[in-house]
Amino acid sequence: MLSRRSTLVASIAWVLFWTMMVIVAVEDNRRDGGVTPWAPILWESSSALVATGLFLVQRRFSARHDSLVASPWRWFSLQALWLPLYWFGFTPIVFALRHAVYAVVGARYEHEAWSEVFVYEALKISLFFGLFTTIGFGLLSYREMMKERLRAEQASALLREAQLERLTRQMQPHFLFNALNTISSLMHTDVARADATLVRLADVLRATLALGEKPQASLGDELRLAQGYAAVMQERFDGRVTLAWDIEPAALTVLLPAISLQPLLENVFKHTVAHRRASTAIRIEARVADGALRLSIEDDGGALAPSDTPGITIVNLRTRLAALHGERAGLALSALLPAGVRAEMRVPCAC
Repeated sequence: MLSRRSTLVASIAWVLFWTMMVIVAVEDNRRDGGVTPWAPILWESSSALVATGLFLVQRRFSARHDSLVASPWRWFSLQALWLPLYWFGFTPIVFALRHAVYAVVGARYEHEAWSEVFVYEALKISLFFGLFTTIGFGLLSYREMMKERLRAEQASALLREAQLERLTRQMQPHFLFNALNTISSLMHTDVARADATLVRLADVLRATLALGEKPQASLGDELRLAQGYAAVMQERFDGRVTLAWDIEPAALTVLLPAISLQPLLENVFKHTVAHRRASTAIRIEARVADGALRLSIEDDGGALAPSDTPGITIVNLRTRLAALHGERAGLALSALLPAGVRAEMRVPCAC
């Protein structure tokens, strides 16, 4: 809808501009006593026809750069690369059309020397190019702004609808029960560890409530929740799990859907660690490259479910990623050899 509206507005502006140019040329010709009333219509309509064709060619191949309007200098630089097409394509085609029409009606098209024509027409089309490129930038910026607003509204609605469900699912009673059971057991053997585990559990619950109030959170905030959760679960599965955190500093400020890392980590504990007697190694890695954050969690003992239907955690997170970033974000699951599962989340960022 937004794209069609922007295209309609741009098309109307384009037609009005060239209509105005024709009217001005006709009026100037009448005032100067021109003897060929149709000539100014030919001049401006031929310019409009060729400029439209060149613009459509430019638009056809440059539309893939629309997302770069958030970086104006880069976007304008890429558009400027099309100027030579107008300089060396506009004048020969326009004047060829004019000469052809004049020849058909048995007249001769007189104009200044070709060197003067090329300079003048190049300057004129450069001015028009700059004008309409700036207008195009404004329309694209408005479209992207409306898209981002729509995505934010969708994400906010999804967050509100899923908040209670997510909190009850991610902080499930069995997790709280097992955590409190662990603390109760430690009270008889190691009071200091029991107290530390209770403090971590309180931090996890507090962080969950805080992050659940907003649609996005930085990776740094997500890590504090996930590491607190992991510390509690390591006490629960004492000696059966090891964790490695490999986080690039530049990734800490990247925004993710709120409470997105901890559920992925919980999946590993729930579906792998809880069902194995052997120790499970879990690795969490975050890297920034090519304008995107890649956050992965992998283990060395899990297996992908044979069903093609993903669990509610994966569906919920993919939905929120799509609402916030469209096709630029995603979440993929893959099996590792000889055993293990890797979950990788990709989120665009201005980095």
